[in-house]
Amino acid sequence: MRLVALPPASDGTIRGALQIEPNPGWMTYWREPGDAGIPPQLSFPEEAAIELKKMEYPVPKRIDSGDLRDIGYDHPVTLPFELKVDDLSKPLKVSVSAFVGLCRNICIPFQADFALELSRTGPSMEEAMLLASAKTRLPERASEDFKVIHHALSDEDLLKLQLRLPAETADAPQVIVTGPEGHAFFDSGKGEVTGRDYSLDIPIDKLPPGYDVKGKTWGVLVIAGDRAMESSLVFN
Repeated sequence: MRLVALPPASDGTIRGALQIEPNPGWMTYWREPGDAGIPPQLSFPEEAAIELKKMEYPVPKRIDSGDLRDIGYDHPVTLPFELKVDDLSKPLKVSVSAFVGLCRNICIPFQADFALELSRTGPSMEEAMLLASAKTRLPERASEDFKVIHHALSDEDLLKLQLRLPAETADAPQVIVTGPEGHAFFDSGKGEVTGRDYSLDIPIDKLPPGYDVKGKTWGVLVIAGDRAMESSLVFN
């Protein structure tokens, strides 16, 4: 693993990235690992007065192994992140602990500790290009030609989705829905095509006891050919 970070902006925002390079035959995980695994995590000492505002994830792969369905990366991956530091007047030396899961037949937790001394001068060309390249690998946002048209959770524990797919889509898309933390749900690949619209049902099971979906927001990732879109599902 490698950690890189750009100099802080005037408002204390720090852009950076965690690079993970699994050995051949190994994989690491997306923000929701699927049926097993450990999502990447960054942590900081309390006294550091630094907050992780967000971590972003390139388009992952669904990797089936027997009955297990994992979501992750079997190749080097760069995860962009954004930090916020409270006091720019203090020396910008940051301790960061990165914790990930690596899997090959079994899942192994792996931790590495980093010490970053953040420069106040401009970023190196290499680091700036690395972050710019990582951004191009993130899922796109919903747009008029690629979006969720309708979603509803039925009494039969089925999530009914209607999607608008890009015009160039030839095969059925791959759909991953993320519900409560630690829960991911998968499509069966048996949807119905009507023009550019694609309708499918995703079984929803093993929700936390007493969980009420009303007022909650879930996520959905749709991979259609060489494009991928990530959006939110709001349940009113």
